[in-house]
Amino acid sequence: MDGIPGKSWEGWEFVSPPETIPIHSKVAAGTGLSATLGGCGLNSARTFRDSMNEFIASGIESDIENEEMAAGRLNLRYYFRQQPVMLAVVLVLVVIAFLFVTALSHAYHAQREALGARWSSRGLVDLKAKNFPAAVTEFRSALLYSRDDYDYQLNLAEALLGLKRAGAGSSYGEASAYLINLWDREPENGLVNLELARITAQQGETTEAIRYYHDAVNAVWPADQENMRRDARFELIDLLLRVNEKAQAQAELIALSENAASDPALRERIAALFDRAQDYDHALAAYRLALRSDEHNESALAGAGHAAFELGRYPLAQHYLRSALALDPNDQASAELLKTTELVLNTDPFREDISTAQRDRLAVEAFTTAGDRLQSCAVPKTQVPGPAGLEPGLNDEWDSIKSRVTEAGLRRDPDLLNVVMDLVFRIERHTSTLCGAPTGKDLALLLIAKSHEGSN
Repeated sequence: MDGIPGKSWEGWEFVSPPETIPIHSKVAAGTGLSATLGGCGLNSARTFRDSMNEFIASGIESDIENEEMAAGRLNLRYYFRQQPVMLAVVLVLVVIAFLFVTALSHAYHAQREALGARWSSRGLVDLKAKNFPAAVTEFRSALLYSRDDYDYQLNLAEALLGLKRAGAGSSYGEASAYLINLWDREPENGLVNLELARITAQQGETTEAIRYYHDAVNAVWPADQENMRRDARFELIDLLLRVNEKAQAQAELIALSENAASDPALRERIAALFDRAQDYDHALAAYRLALRSDEHNESALAGAGHAAFELGRYPLAQHYLRSALALDPNDQASAELLKTTELVLNTDPFREDISTAQRDRLAVEAFTTAGDRLQSCAVPKTQVPGPAGLEPGLNDEWDSIKSRVTEAGLRRDPDLLNVVMDLVFRIERHTSTLCGAPTGKDLALLLIAKSHEGSN
C-alpha cells in the first residue's frame, strides 16, 4: 500500500500503546496516524478512526474505573481510620448522658430525703413534748417521702401509742401493725419488743407479753438507751406480780439487783418489789443497802421494818419502824405495824431477855386470851380425829388444864409451860381458820406461833 513502505495493508499490525501512556498521548497518536493514512481510502480511514476512537474511549473508561476504585479504596481506609474516633465520641456522649441522669436522680432522691428528714425532725420535737396529734401528722408526712424508713415507722408507732394512752386514740391496731412489721424486719430491736409487750399486756395477752418483755430485756440496746433495758425488766416484774407469778418475779429481781448500780433510789425500788414478791430476806438486804447511802430515808426505814416484821425479826422491826416514825409521825401504816410488833414482843413468853416470873405471867395471860377466843369463835365442843382415834376437842383440852395454869402452878411444874403454849397456839390457828383473821393479842399470839414453828 502506498504511503507505508515495505508493508501491505493486509499485513499491517497495530501494536497497542502501553497502559502507562497518558490519554492525551493516545489522542495525539491517533491524530498522527490518521494523517499518515490520509492516502488510504476514505472508508478504511473512517473505519480505522472509529476503531481508534473506541479504543481510546475504552481506555478512558478503564482509567476512570481504576481511578474510582482507587478513590473507593481511599474512602474505605479513611472510614476505617475514623470509626474508632466516632465510636469514642458516641461513648463519651452516652457516659455524659448517664452521669447527667444519675446526678438528676440523686438530686431528686436527696431532695425527698431532706423533706422526709425535715418532717421527722419536727415530729421528734412534738413527740418529746407529748404533742402526739402533731407528731402523728408529721411522721405520716415524713413517710410520704420515704415509705420504708425504719425509724420513721417506729416513731409513728410511738406517737400513735402515745395518742392512745392519752385517751385520744381509738385502738392499738395501726400502731400494732407497724410494730409487727418492724419486728419481722428486726426481731432483736429492743424498743419494738418493749412496745409490743406493753400492747399485749394491756390487751390481757399475758404469755405473749412476757415473751416480748424477755426479748426486750435480752435485746441489744444503744449505749444511750441502756436504761430502757432496766425499765423493760421492771415492767416485766410488775406484770409477773400482777398475775401472781412470784417465783418468776423473784428470779428477775435477783438478776436485776445483781446488775443494779449503787443508786439508793434504785435499790429502794428493787427492795419494794422484793417485798411485793414476798421475798423478805432479799427485801431487807436491799433496804439495808439503800440505807447505807442515806440512813434517814424514811421510806427505806419503813420498808426495812416491814420486811423484818414479816421475817419474825420483831426487835429489828421495832428498831426500823421507830426510826421511820421519828422522821414521819403521820405514817399510819408504820404506826399500826409498830403497835403489833410491840404487842408481840410484850406477849411472847419465849423471849430470852425476860425473867422466869415474867415468862410465867405471860403464859397465863396467853392461856386466858386463847380461852376467850374459843368462846367468841364458838368452836364446837366435840371430839376431833387424831393419831390415836378420837381426841378431846380444844374446849375440852382447855377446860382440863385450866385449874393448873397459874403462875404458881407454872413455877411448880416448869414443863407445863410448853403444854400451855402448845394449846394456845393450836387454838389461835384453828380459830383464825374458822373465824377469820384475829386482832390484838390474838394476832400477836398467832404471829408468835408462826415464829415458834420456824424456830423448831
